[in-house]
Amino acid sequence: MTLYRSIFILFVGIRLALILPSTTLPSTTLHAEEGLIAHWKLASNAKDSVGKHDAINHGVEFDDKSARFDGIDAWLEVPASRWSKLGTDDFTISVWVHTEQHLDDVLGDVVTCYDPDTRNGFNLTLMNYSGVTSAQSNWRNLLFGIDDAQVDPSWTDCGRPGTNQQIKSLVVFDGSLYAAIWEPAEGQAGHVYRYAGGTQWVDCGSPDKANAITGMAVHDGRLYAGSELYSGGGSSLPLSPNSNHGGRVYRYEGGTQWVDVGKVADVRSISGLASFNGSLYAGTGTTGAWRDTPRTRGMYRYDGEGKWTDCGCPGTRIVHLSVHNGNLFGLSYDDGGFFRYDGGKKWTQLGPVPNTSQVYATAIYEGRIHAATWPTASVFRYEGPQKWISTGRLGEELEVMGMAVYNGKLYAGTLPMANVYRYDGKDNWVSTGQLDKTPDVRYRRAWVTAVYDGKLFCGVLPSGHVYSLEAGKNVTYDRALPAGWHHVAAVKSGDRLRLYVDGKQVSQSEKFNSGSLDLQSNGPLKIGFGQHDYFNGKMKDLKIYGRALTPKEVDQNSQTQ
Repeated sequence: MTLYRSIFILFVGIRLALILPSTTLPSTTLHAEEGLIAHWKLASNAKDSVGKHDAINHGVEFDDKSARFDGIDAWLEVPASRWSKLGTDDFTISVWVHTEQHLDDVLGDVVTCYDPDTRNGFNLTLMNYSGVTSAQSNWRNLLFGIDDAQVDPSWTDCGRPGTNQQIKSLVVFDGSLYAAIWEPAEGQAGHVYRYAGGTQWVDCGSPDKANAITGMAVHDGRLYAGSELYSGGGSSLPLSPNSNHGGRVYRYEGGTQWVDVGKVADVRSISGLASFNGSLYAGTGTTGAWRDTPRTRGMYRYDGEGKWTDCGCPGTRIVHLSVHNGNLFGLSYDDGGFFRYDGGKKWTQLGPVPNTSQVYATAIYEGRIHAATWPTASVFRYEGPQKWISTGRLGEELEVMGMAVYNGKLYAGTLPMANVYRYDGKDNWVSTGQLDKTPDVRYRRAWVTAVYDGKLFCGVLPSGHVYSLEAGKNVTYDRALPAGWHHVAAVKSGDRLRLYVDGKQVSQSEKFNSGSLDLQSNGPLKIGFGQHDYFNGKMKDLKIYGRALTPKEVDQNSQTQ
């Protein structure tokens, strides 16, 4: 019996040894790898561990755990000849990304496969937009978009916050869209409103007696807003009877509560706010008929409750602020001025921008700063100190204002007709529609833009309305992606797009006709680059599946680093 029992146990042991490697693996683990097109572990190299999609390295640095993208010119390229075409099929992008707590640059594109000429493909990007006229409109927000040259036939009217005449800022904060406004009438003051969907806006209070809340930004996880005395004269409108000076900055505490964090010198206006390298900065140049003295029209840094440090003035007004590639820039309404802040009270002139007297906004498109200008309504691309290249004029307009990169394309608002144009390359700008048709006025402004709820939003003067437009289909994460390592998954599943952060679904798109969006593209797959900018951070464990992962499978991918 002992011999037979020993032989039986040995037989069973051999059988188990043969079958356990496959049958003891959870079925979900096996299923999770079905349809895996490519897997770049991004540890030590850019090789694809499951297929033939090895990437060409353009300056990315590797260690044994991850890849470091410098945000300036480093990226990985998978040529089109090696790339599996997605067509109308479902797919999933799964990746770990790391960003720093204090940022001195935009965050840029994570993964893209997009042809700007045909407006075809997909974009997965981190939006960190400053210099959108008065606003820092998006801060650490994710966008996953697909397109096949489709766009809404017209802009959707999202209503008018209060009785305002100008939307001064649009900012995405903590899952919501906020609007700062100009209320010029007797007895009125600037307010901030939160978008509640449809045409509804919730009043978040009036922190100051001045007629406008203008500069607005997210800094260290909090929403800040600055007050302004805006005359209306710069927009050829009657002067506001409210002559209360602005120049104070407030922090939002929820509901209608605001905390005063200090008066900035003796300026009348906070014309722009931006977060840079761990500090909050304010531009103070004024507009319209009222001007501050040269001594007080520069930039200031917030150094704690009530303390604002003078950062100097380059001799012309510093109005709006922009951030790119480790630099903080000041935009001026005088002599086409475009300045780099060098610390202390030092500034370097990088302009003047050609044929320009005023610089209103910036956007980072295809890795370069683009500047919006008056009086030729041209957008110029920065190619180095005193070197600016025109990308063309926007119709017969006079001025370009709020710009944003949205699902692979650059959009810009104008004056006097309040159109929003899409940049289609070279010098070709195409109007997507006129937003403000107020009669009997000289100027209409499409002043400020922001990307929210998968759409592009724009606020105008003088009707004071906000409008939205969708190009292709998009889904956004409208909260700030925290610093450090986080797992991101973008899923195209039938008639929906879904976005996941750390294994949890954070957003999904409206339904769409999946068959109408063919993502067949002749362009390369780009890792750490795209239509916005070079990625600034680290990446690892990038997978692309030719199917839609289930929520459980996404969660499993988020559990292993």
